[in-house]
Amino acid sequence: MAERFRITLGQLNPTVGDLAGNAAQARKAWQEGREAGADLVALPEMFIAGYNAQDLVIKQAFQLDVMTHIEALARDCADGPALAIGAPWAEGAELFNAYLILKGGKIVSRILKHHLPNETVFDEVRIFDSGPLGGPYSIGDVRIGSPICEDAWHEDVAETLAETGAEFLLVPNGSPYYRGKFDTRMSHMVSRVIETDLPLIYLNMVGGQDDQIFDGASFGLNPGGKLAFQLPAFDAVTQHIDLERGPEGWRILEGEKAVHADPYAQDYRVMVQGLRDYMRKTGFKKVLLGMSGGIDSALVATIAVDALGAENVRCVMLPSEYTSKASLKDAEDCANALGVRYEYVPIKAGRDAITQTLAPLFEGTEPDLTEENIQSRLRGLLLMAMSNKFGEMLLTTGNKSEVAVGYATIYGDMAGGYNPIKDLYKMRVFETCRWRNANHAPWMDGLEGRVIPENIITKAPSAELRDDQKDSDSLPDYPELDAILEILVDSDGSIADCVAAGFDRDVAKKIEHLVYISEYKRFQSAPGPRLTHGAFWLDRRYPIANRWRDPS
Repeated sequence: MAERFRITLGQLNPTVGDLAGNAAQARKAWQEGREAGADLVALPEMFIAGYNAQDLVIKQAFQLDVMTHIEALARDCADGPALAIGAPWAEGAELFNAYLILKGGKIVSRILKHHLPNETVFDEVRIFDSGPLGGPYSIGDVRIGSPICEDAWHEDVAETLAETGAEFLLVPNGSPYYRGKFDTRMSHMVSRVIETDLPLIYLNMVGGQDDQIFDGASFGLNPGGKLAFQLPAFDAVTQHIDLERGPEGWRILEGEKAVHADPYAQDYRVMVQGLRDYMRKTGFKKVLLGMSGGIDSALVATIAVDALGAENVRCVMLPSEYTSKASLKDAEDCANALGVRYEYVPIKAGRDAITQTLAPLFEGTEPDLTEENIQSRLRGLLLMAMSNKFGEMLLTTGNKSEVAVGYATIYGDMAGGYNPIKDLYKMRVFETCRWRNANHAPWMDGLEGRVIPENIITKAPSAELRDDQKDSDSLPDYPELDAILEILVDSDGSIADCVAAGFDRDVAKKIEHLVYISEYKRFQSAPGPRLTHGAFWLDRRYPIANRWRDPS
């Protein structure tokens, strides 16, 4: 009979800082592995602390607490399979991103991350020390190499492990989603397999942490780059994987290969999962939002219902004299289709009081943007009052196009604790609404069918802060705006790149100027799920006071 080695993979959802909760998940996975006859139970990178824990791991008290929980895990999981778990680990004056192998009641091996990512959402060079290039660890007579996340994106760590006797690679990850990320990961892992001629198991975590959503989608590759198994994206699962040793070494036995959803489904799942986990991990149970009758608030309401259930969502229409009858009807129709609580709170009396209060100061001036923004800020005040009174987190509803150019009122419609569509350009908002009306999945708590009225999708966007206002009065049409922003923001391109793509230089310069002068607004804006490689927050870190403009 051929020799076999069983690994129980925990594609699970840790919570940053919840050491006891994360340890409990680890114990449960270990118990499942023990019952299944596993030789090793493996968990992702930094699992005990949660990821991305940022500066929390620098606190000495936190490091000591991590050690206490790891030692307890080692004792509790002494009689059975080995347990591999990611953790921040202090040794002397140094702090490492480590992968710890627990067996027989103690830590038997420590793998220390060598390549520390220092781009986009990661700044591990500032937090961790770089570990040395090392060799494999042993589970019984099997030698395993574990490049930690970024280490597997570079050939030297895997090659060193192969040269020092590793028989297969187990790669623990905390790799967050962005559109197209899976293909990038797969390309790198296939390269490692071809270079080393070793099987490779890629283990990723799932779940939301602030703006980052980890999509799981763990997989295994045999020599030659052939896919052996693939776990579902975004689902927390514990899966038993078998390897068999033959004349040419270890091979992963064929398993189920989950099929990935289309990009719109993946993005929508990220927005739903991001909100769901943000609520759970911060302790909120219910949300509310301003329901304008426009497409952005309709999509946010739909995401909220799919994440939390209709019973946990309150939508509030706050009309002024500029709110059209169509918007009133559209907002109510959408709320009814979603099955949420719907409130109607006119702002006229409050606005009249503010206008009267400011009249002596504003005497002799003409109405302008100031008066428009008072409406938005009054709505923000009322929504935040309801948030305080009922303990419901306020969601903000600005899309990426608006967030980019500052087409939003700070302390007004930007007020809120989380923005599910922060990284979704306006044209993508339209398509996502159409997609959701046509699609439903088991992970959605909302109803299937057309939940966003067609009129909301097809009418011209407007803030409705003055008579006959349209977004296009202040901005280029959204197809043009989004295309320019994708060059300037997502691709970090230049004005020359915009001109080369066929856009007017003056229009591109205007958009560039708006992006830069809106930095202070984004600095104070609510977090939201990262969908692209050019998301606002940790992906893009620019100074607020900045006089430079592209001279090209």
